[in-house]
Amino acid sequence: MSSSTQSIPENSAEADAELEGSPAGVHSSLTVGAPVEQVWQHLISARGTEALLGPGVTLGNKGESWHSTDGPHGVVRSYHPMEQVRVSWHRDEDGPLSIVDLQLKPDGDGTRVDLYHEGEGIAEDGAGDKSRWDAALGRFAEALG
Repeated sequence: MSSSTQSIPENSAEADAELEGSPAGVHSSLTVGAPVEQVWQHLISARGTEALLGPGVTLGNKGESWHSTDGPHGVVRSYHPMEQVRVSWHRDEDGPLSIVDLQLKPDGDGTRVDLYHEGEGIAEDGAGDKSRWDAALGRFAEALG
């Protein structure tokens, strides 16, 4: 698994007005040995979303909210089957807005999963958020099994 700190790429999705000028960004990625279709089905399953976003999370359609029993919560902002899910993310009830953008891309016989987290919600602890998302992608890959 590789990861680095950077901003969400310009071509990933239209910029959210609330995040213009955002000071921080985290990028984590990994490649799994499964086709995009299988990884997508895992991503939208309860097991896959819980591995990434926390216990109790299920994702609905664009505009629907999600909530982890551990506190993080948000709203589905973008939902493009086989390609991308983008959600707002708040660490807790009073947490500032940030965006988590998950992208799937074919990579040989497998799939590259890129996770970008950007916004005020990570400005205070970028290193901690990087560790959180590296661990989340590890759980996601393990649950894909």
